[in-house]
Amino acid sequence: MSTADHETDVVVIGAGQAGLSAAYHLRRAGFANERGFVVLDHGKRAGGAWQYRWPSLVVGKVHGIHDLPGMAFGTPDPARPASEAVSEYFGRFEKTYDLPVHRPVDVTAVRRAGERLLVESPAETWAARAVISATGTWDRPFWPRYPGNFAGRQLHTADYRGADEFRDQRVVVVGGGTSAVQLLMEIGPVARSTVWVTRRPPVWREEEFSEDWGRRAVAKVEQRVRAGLPPESVVSVTDLPVTPQVLAGRAAGYLDRRPMFSRLVADGVVWEDGSFEPVDVILWATGFRASIDHLAPLHVRTPGGGIRMDGTRVVAEPRLHLVGYGPSASTVGANRAGRAAVQEVRRLLRP
Repeated sequence: MSTADHETDVVVIGAGQAGLSAAYHLRRAGFANERGFVVLDHGKRAGGAWQYRWPSLVVGKVHGIHDLPGMAFGTPDPARPASEAVSEYFGRFEKTYDLPVHRPVDVTAVRRAGERLLVESPAETWAARAVISATGTWDRPFWPRYPGNFAGRQLHTADYRGADEFRDQRVVVVGGGTSAVQLLMEIGPVARSTVWVTRRPPVWREEEFSEDWGRRAVAKVEQRVRAGLPPESVVSVTDLPVTPQVLAGRAAGYLDRRPMFSRLVADGVVWEDGSFEPVDVILWATGFRASIDHLAPLHVRTPGGGIRMDGTRVVAEPRLHLVGYGPSASTVGANRAGRAAVQEVRRLLRP
């Protein structure tokens, strides 16, 4: 049939929340390890994107960590770095349910090979009857383009490691999500100055983030995905909760938002009215895009740039399911998407 190194029923690409949820439900559905399914993860250890989060993002500051199916996250020390606590939790989950996770494996392409899909990496290939792609967004930080050239330092939240590197510097933070707010409150006390800029005025909500709140945000993103449009991030539509830390940040002046600047200059930024702000560092807290380049050989993108979905199933290729994409690119939606994808795969392979 093919010259693949391995044959299996299902390949799961990615071992973050969505990928582990799918793997758990594959085990429960009777797919045996290795021959029935494998999980290919490019991380060096368990933890998905969480393992790369900055050390100062502690458990108590995280917007929300949803339990994986069948195992509670528990109540770790709120002062513990989330990168450590969540990675440890994911690793414990993989061992408890004996999930066949192979790492590090960089999947470079998925292409059609007769009755199967061929999953390729630089070292090995897998021929699968179905593929569940759960590659998330962390590998695709989004950098907006603005006219002009800035001579100072620019970095994305994906590169952030702590506030000390901004000490005594003039910093502009770009972005309207929770990450921008958290970083402003960390950097503000040590920086010479901070300026917060966003495309739209932030929407604050006087309530704690809840699962119901998250589900409403997921529904907004799902509407775009069903229409074949590129998904907005779930974070971008959740609004911003007013926490005690936010109140303190407001009082200190760190959250006085300004509209987006119109252009960059060597030593700062310039607004539409010509006003100038001298800047040493620009921190782009502008989110991420779906990491789906490996799916290019399947030609499943619509003219609008998105992928038309029916639930988790890709309409143009029924053997392919996306989880951790669009509405399931959050801890709220990932578990449900993993379960739904496996239900569809089971119907496809065992009619």
